[in-house]
Amino acid sequence: MQEVDIQALDPVRLMELIGPVRAQEFETAAVAARRLLDGRRVVNVNSTATGGGVAELLQTLLAYARGGGVDARWHVIDGTPAFFDITKRIHNHLYGVPGDGGPLGPAEHAAYEEALRPNADEMLSVVAPGDIVLLHDPQTAGLAARLREEGARVVWRCHVGCDESNEHTARGWEFLRPYLDDVEAFVFTRREFAPDWIDPALVHVITPSLDPFAAKNQALSPEEVRGILVYTGLVADGGREEPSTVFTRRDGSRGRVDRRVDVLQTGPPPPDDAPLLVQVSRWDRMKDMPGVMRAFADHVDRSHGAHLTLMGPSVHGVADDPEGGPVLDECVELWRSFPEAVRNRIHLACVPMHDPDEVAIITNALQRHAAVVAQKSLAEGFGLTVLEAMWKHRPVVASRVGGITDQIVDRRHGLLIDDPTDLEAFGAAVGSLLADPVLAARLGAAAYERAHAEFLGDRHLERYAALFLALE
Repeated sequence: MQEVDIQALDPVRLMELIGPVRAQEFETAAVAARRLLDGRRVVNVNSTATGGGVAELLQTLLAYARGGGVDARWHVIDGTPAFFDITKRIHNHLYGVPGDGGPLGPAEHAAYEEALRPNADEMLSVVAPGDIVLLHDPQTAGLAARLREEGARVVWRCHVGCDESNEHTARGWEFLRPYLDDVEAFVFTRREFAPDWIDPALVHVITPSLDPFAAKNQALSPEEVRGILVYTGLVADGGREEPSTVFTRRDGSRGRVDRRVDVLQTGPPPPDDAPLLVQVSRWDRMKDMPGVMRAFADHVDRSHGAHLTLMGPSVHGVADDPEGGPVLDECVELWRSFPEAVRNRIHLACVPMHDPDEVAIITNALQRHAAVVAQKSLAEGFGLTVLEAMWKHRPVVASRVGGITDQIVDRRHGLLIDDPTDLEAFGAAVGSLLADPVLAARLGAAAYERAHAEFLGDRHLERYAALFLALE
């Protein structure tokens, strides 16, 4: 088990963005939380420190919690390949899909419990009676009973889900339910994600947030955007001056992008003046990267001169996702099947995961450069990349699924596709924004306003403070 270092961030820096009324509401909640948690720790447990939205959320949220005077900790469990195969299977089931179709029987329960046993032993050495432990997602559910026996207050936070139950969700919940008997509160991104056997009084709905000052979301000038993208190989240099890759890290120190992105393409990167459709996500079947490629190839008019970049993490950089490599291989195989004229306009990028701030600033630059940001997920717990694009004034085309619908009102903050498998509708929506820059700019501006009003860290922390008070 690994403890992740958390650098405290003073939440006062949010105050200039949120205004005096929200600032007073936040301070009231913070005072109550500090009083309640005096002498107690809030320990978060998940399965990876890098890659994916959960790790990003924890890095930001816990930094502000620490800066606000809360003793917040973060531990990452260890697991075997078999354990992560099983938990990925459960993850897919909770999204309402069969995943790899493998079993979830007695052998899988035994392997799951065996992998968590040493993690539970280590947790008992760092958790004291009265501490609040937030367990994140299916990988950690099996820790709940041992922690409760030792007097910890246990909350289970599920970041995935499906609005409508089916045979797959039932199978996933059937596996997890015995491990959740000792949980005192449940947190979901949407109330619809909670199974009906959980007491509604124990369910708390908390939507994620973003940190506007983090490398992932900080303001960048056009010159900074271009410098980072040219250096990493994501856009062509156009014969201009030597690019600069200096940026500000999460802790306020200066950093420099030193690594290039591994890009599969037939020739040069996209011209820096070509409209770019971008989707950034894990190489996960639920993100439907192959579907984005097919829609772009078959249904986005070539006369727009647009290129497509799909960017995900290096498949060796996300420890808890065994699906990443196979999904990337499928994308490469599909890319190779296209005619050369199509391949020339599609770019598959894997960003190295050695330095989280470096990954974040590269993603930031790519999203800001995009003419349109896509999130064509087949299912989605929240879709943090949607919110990131909204913050950057980018027009978004996304599927009408899960937590995406809590972020975007169709045709007001972006364009939603009713059926995520409808490639023609997706391509038409992208094409409409490429053809109408005025519409794209209007949607992007409204998207920013919604992100600012609803999804910054003060709202997020206030909801957790209310949850902790409810435990007493």
